[in-house]
Amino acid sequence: MVRETRLHPDDLIAPLFVREGIDEPQPIGSLPGQFQHSRASLREEVRQLKDLGVPAVILFGVPEHKDAEGSEAWNPDGVVQLALQDLRDDHGNDLVLIADLCVDEYTDHGHCGVLDDTGQPDNDATLELYEQIAVAQATAGADIVAPSGMMDGQVFAIREALDETGFDDIAVLAYAAKFATALYGPFRDAVDVQIVGGGDRKGYQQDVANAREAMEEIREDIGEGADIVMVKPAMPYLDVIARARAEVDIPIAAYHVSGEYAMVHAAAERGWLDLEAVAFEHTLAIKRAGADLILTYFARLLLEELQ
Repeated sequence: MVRETRLHPDDLIAPLFVREGIDEPQPIGSLPGQFQHSRASLREEVRQLKDLGVPAVILFGVPEHKDAEGSEAWNPDGVVQLALQDLRDDHGNDLVLIADLCVDEYTDHGHCGVLDDTGQPDNDATLELYEQIAVAQATAGADIVAPSGMMDGQVFAIREALDETGFDDIAVLAYAAKFATALYGPFRDAVDVQIVGGGDRKGYQQDVANAREAMEEIREDIGEGADIVMVKPAMPYLDVIARARAEVDIPIAAYHVSGEYAMVHAAAERGWLDLEAVAFEHTLAIKRAGADLILTYFARLLLEELQ
């Protein structure tokens, strides 16, 4: 009766991977219970999640062919665009479809933008690609596009491109405070990404030590037109979530990332902790800190527990 914070299925968003050119789902070794889905298996997975009460899914694509620009990201026949069409056909307007908007899954160098002559992401040239991706995803049926590349000005460019093409009702979920964490490793396995030359993304993702800078990024994205802002990862940055909740009024999302999920599974496999209890406690803590929406690989487990 006196519990202050409660989890509900409406709090959860399920991240899902769809791979081009496969007929059966492929297990992801570093993400137990998660799969690279075929288009057919994705449809079945989403059907089951919806029956459990999930209100939204976010899609990440794994193309057969990658290039320097990541052109499959905006190809009308690209794997995510086709999957969006499948899910829109299956569920109409009864499920919120979110598309991750970036090129790292589609480039042969693994960065979140097109590279300049020095091998570093070219911010302004990348924004032009993001505009094309946003329109392609909206055309395919996305309700929300979620730019994750941390390029300066990405929200403004995407909002403008959507508005100019008649998609003014499509929302933008901005990865506003995305930290250059060591917790993304399993995700990169899931999307077959290796950063060329053993590089990293510290030049454009947030320094893990900087909370004030993270708040400035959040404010900038809101000023550019973001409808929802995200903090990623979640558990090590509960302070950022709480501060953002205290300072801004728009919805806040938090991404309970692959490394957080994998660590809990690894400890549970050794018998060191109770998987379900920790998954619930972690997710509850994220909500308690102030997140309205939680992207988590534990979505199915939590939905089953919340029945």
